[in-house]
Amino acid sequence: MTTTLAPARSDSDHRGPVTGKERALAPDLIRGAMLLLIGLANSANFAFAGQPGVESAPHGFERILNFLKLTFVDARAYPVFAVMFGYGLVQLARRQQTSGATPSAVRRILLKRNGWLVAFGLLHATLLYFGDFLGAYGVVGIICALFLLNRGDKFHRIVIGIWAFMAVEVVVFGARAVLAVVNSSGPVHALTNEPNPSLAATSYFASMVDRLHEYPAHFASVLGFIVIVWLGIWAARKQILENPAAHKPLLVSVASIGLGITVLGGLPLAFVGAGWLHVDESAVGALSYLSHVSGMFGGPGYVALFGLLVARISKLSLPVRAISALGQRSLSGYLFQSVSWMVLLAPFTLDLRFGSTAYTAALVAIGVWIISVVGAYAMSRRSYRGPAETLLRRLVY
Repeated sequence: MTTTLAPARSDSDHRGPVTGKERALAPDLIRGAMLLLIGLANSANFAFAGQPGVESAPHGFERILNFLKLTFVDARAYPVFAVMFGYGLVQLARRQQTSGATPSAVRRILLKRNGWLVAFGLLHATLLYFGDFLGAYGVVGIICALFLLNRGDKFHRIVIGIWAFMAVEVVVFGARAVLAVVNSSGPVHALTNEPNPSLAATSYFASMVDRLHEYPAHFASVLGFIVIVWLGIWAARKQILENPAAHKPLLVSVASIGLGITVLGGLPLAFVGAGWLHVDESAVGALSYLSHVSGMFGGPGYVALFGLLVARISKLSLPVRAISALGQRSLSGYLFQSVSWMVLLAPFTLDLRFGSTAYTAALVAIGVWIISVVGAYAMSRRSYRGPAETLLRRLVY
């Protein structure tokens, strides 16, 4: 399909950033709400100084916290943002095109924006948290701008085939995990945290040195989420979240299948983490891998679920407006979380880990998210985009 672009404006070959009136509710609500899950995952990493950030010998309600985190959060929150990142790439390009920007100008804006995301990510990883995703988003965004965005509908159907293949893979890995559990005969192995030296460092300088060693491996490990980003590109081309009511059957199917796969794939490891299933080390490894690969389906699953929720919203209540305001400022919200973990949980700052570390991590995550929602809503009332968004727009436009 060929798209004819309007003539470029005489004063510029591209337009400025999106205005508030142009925004669709669903993408912003999804980003704002899912920052809570991102917070629950990352605060636990900080609190336990390792991954996946669970109690290795849980008692009482700690069992429930481990179970919920491993079933609904770990490896299941970041794929949502990967889907939404791909969706946002198409939205940005479409707005530029419809305002009369030339194809080369659109590509230049995308490359510039994603190049700055790489820089933001490097700074974030160096100064605050090795588990940064911004840099990887920037690299994937550059690849998408160069090789994916201008392709036709037939080409983008390839990604649906890739996801169908991945679903079959999850079934295969699930069968192997079941066999590993059935054949488990060695000593019982609890789910333990793999340590991250940067999170246990006793000085800021030592933590920064450790982060510089940890970041490259993390960066390389997450680049594969380009397939998740590509799915977001496909969805944005169909404008599914701009009018979710018109795509209800598709959203119901995606939510059911995506969340079904991600929950079923995470349950076995969640039972181990809660101390309700006792298996050997080999079986724990198989269940951990199953949880990781099935977690990708949480991306489209959660997005579709929120799309259905938005389709039912007839009135924008205060909580919906506030959470959406955070979604509009998700970059600032994400960075604010990392600053909060550093200030509240690092050994060389307040180190508020007391009593049950699992309780502390969850309470801190919820508290920081609520503060960010309130702050974002206050910014929206004053028509302020957010510090990180304002800086990025100035650098790009």
